[in-house]
Amino acid sequence: MLAPNKPEGPGSHTDRSAADLEAVFDVPVRVSVVLGRTKMAVSELLRLDTGTVIELDRQVGEAVEIFVNDRLVARGEIVLVESKLGVTMTEIIKPQ
Repeated sequence: MLAPNKPEGPGSHTDRSAADLEAVFDVPVRVSVVLGRTKMAVSELLRLDTGTVIELDRQVGEAVEIFVNDRLVARGEIVLVESKLGVTMTEIIKPQ
């Protein structure tokens, strides 16, 4: 929280900590990682079964896109963590 009557601008400095964000810690967000994309007809989609391989438009090792609430926020790499897939961020996308 900002101190009252304290100027904020290019020349001012305000110390902030994780405690300042405490009010939003419980706000739910949806995080999605896009491994790749493909197009297929509905008839093909209906024929998919367990074990079906779908070819995507990405190469192995290519960065994946990380979205928060449908907004691109970062790119990353797939990692294996204790037999589970995870994502490590390698690049944060700055808003335009």
